[in-house]
Amino acid sequence: MSSHSETPDFINHPTITDFFVFLARPYGYQTLHYFFTFFVQLIMTFPDNCKYTEDHEWVRIDSGNTAYVGITDFAQIELGDLVYVEVETVGKIVKAHGIFGTVEAVKTTSDLFMPLSAKVLEFNSDLDDAHGGNPSLLNEDPYGKGWIIKIEIQDAGDLASLMNAEAYKTFVGK
Repeated sequence: MSSHSETPDFINHPTITDFFVFLARPYGYQTLHYFFTFFVQLIMTFPDNCKYTEDHEWVRIDSGNTAYVGITDFAQIELGDLVYVEVETVGKIVKAHGIFGTVEAVKTTSDLFMPLSAKVLEFNSDLDDAHGGNPSLLNEDPYGKGWIIKIEIQDAGDLASLMNAEAYKTFVGK
């Protein structure tokens, strides 16, 4: 864009980043961070049927001692576009706070921490790009199709150490 009279790029081919850069231009890029943070907090979801960790994983009880684990909406927004998920712990028991896998974003790799002591029963094949899956489901639907592992809980008492949705909202500053 060479002058202020031209139509901003975000009008013709909008992206969220273009919009925030346009808004922040008159005020400086520090303001961009504040606009983005405010917007992210408006769109984040915190399902009540999940429990949350300080490492930004969630666990949702399915039935009995079976549950699903994934990363939170907050985590996927912070990480950016996720391009790869690796879980090599299927069939193994992983202690609470132990690493059960990794996620790779365009610019970073992050460990995945087990919310509670559990046996890893299954890795979500819909995320496995090696077998035609789509890791971006973590960004698109982190609490639904983007679940990462199915587990068998070893100690239900571990659930007491996890946050409910309201506590997690407070934790992330929402």
